[in-house]
Amino acid sequence: MAREFLMPRYVISGENALDKARAYLEMSGENALLITDPNVNKTYYCEELRSLLKTLGICFHEFADIVGEPTDKTVNAALEVYKKNGCDSIISLGGGSAIDIMKAVGVLANCGGKISDHLGRAITEKLPFMTALPTTAGTGSETTRFTVITDTETNVKMLIGGETLIPDLAVIDPRFTFSCPKNVTAATGLDALTHAIESLTSRKAQPLTDTMAISACRRIFKNLPTVYKDGADVAAREQMSIAAFEAGAAICNASVTLVHGMSRPIGAYFHVPHGISNAMLLEKCISYALDGAYAKFAEIAREIGAADRSEPDKTAAEKLVSAIKYLCSVCEIPTLSEYGIPKEAYMGLIGKMADDALESGSPANTIKSVSKEDIVKIYEDVFGE
Repeated sequence: MAREFLMPRYVISGENALDKARAYLEMSGENALLITDPNVNKTYYCEELRSLLKTLGICFHEFADIVGEPTDKTVNAALEVYKKNGCDSIISLGGGSAIDIMKAVGVLANCGGKISDHLGRAITEKLPFMTALPTTAGTGSETTRFTVITDTETNVKMLIGGETLIPDLAVIDPRFTFSCPKNVTAATGLDALTHAIESLTSRKAQPLTDTMAISACRRIFKNLPTVYKDGADVAAREQMSIAAFEAGAAICNASVTLVHGMSRPIGAYFHVPHGISNAMLLEKCISYALDGAYAKFAEIAREIGAADRSEPDKTAAEKLVSAIKYLCSVCEIPTLSEYGIPKEAYMGLIGKMADDALESGSPANTIKSVSKEDIVKIYEDVFGE
C-alpha cells in the first residue's frame, strides 16, 4: 500500500549547519519574528544567528518571554509582536516550547481566531515561512506537523496539527545543544525515545517510519547515557541530534500512542515537563502494550543489544522493558511522588486525566486496544513507582 511521508522542505544538519543555511534564510522573508527563551537569548549561537540575519539584510524582532511549556497566553503575546512589527516569517531558536509557539503564531497569523478555535481540525492554510533551529535533542518539533499548547482556561494540553505546521526549514546543529542542562538533556532524550518506540508500534506505522524509529532507538540507547554524564561529548551530541530528528519524522508520519496521550494531562495539571512525564509513564505503558506487538518490541531490544536474535519475541520484548527502566534510572528520572505531586490530588484527577487522554486521540493509535479502565489502571500503577 502506498503511504505518504512528510518532512520539512529543507533540512541542514551537522556542525556549522547555520552557516550552510544562508541561502534558505535569504528566501524566507524580509521581516522575521525571532522566538527564543531567556536563556537561549543570551547564548553565543543566538548572537551568531542575529549576526547572520543582519548580514543577509533580514530585519528581525525578538520575543523571548517563554517560561516553561507553551500556553495560549504566551502564543498571544508572541503574536502581538509579530503583528505590531508587520513580520512575514518566523524563526525559532530553542527547545520544543519555542518551536511550538512559532507554529501556533503561524496558525493565528494566517488563520485568525484563538488557538483553541483550531483544536480538532487539520490546519491546511499556507502559513508564514517557518525556520526551526532546535537547541535540544529530543522533541523533534523541527520536523513534526504538531504543536502542543496549554489552554489556561481549561488546563488542557491541546494537540493541534496539520501538514502546513511542518517547518519549512530545519537547521540541526549539534553545537546548539552543548549548553543544554543535564536534566533537560535527559528529559528531551527520553522524549525522543518515546517518539521512536511509539511510532514503531503505532497502528499508523509504515516502512519508512519503522526505519527511522529503529535507527533513533539505536542512537539513543547508545548515546544518551554519554551526553547525560558528559554534555561536552561532541560525537554523542551529534548522534542525539540525529536521533531526535529521526524520531520526530517518525511520529510526524506514524503519530504517537498511549504514552503521549497519558503524559499531556499530567503535564497540564501538575506542570511536569513533557519529556519527564513521558519518561515516568514509559515503562508501565510499554508493559501494557507489550503483548499487542511482541515482534516489534523485540526488534527494538535486539537492535539495541538488550536481547539476541535466538531469543523468542516475548522474552526479547520483556528485555526491552528492563532496558527502558535502566535507562530512566541512569538519567535519574523521578517518580511522580518523588517529583512532589500530591497523591490525593493526583488520584482525584485520574478519571478526568483518562478522559483527556482518550479525547486527544493518541491512545487509539496504540497497536493494542486501550480503554478508559486500562488508562485509569496505568495511572494508578505509575504513582509511587
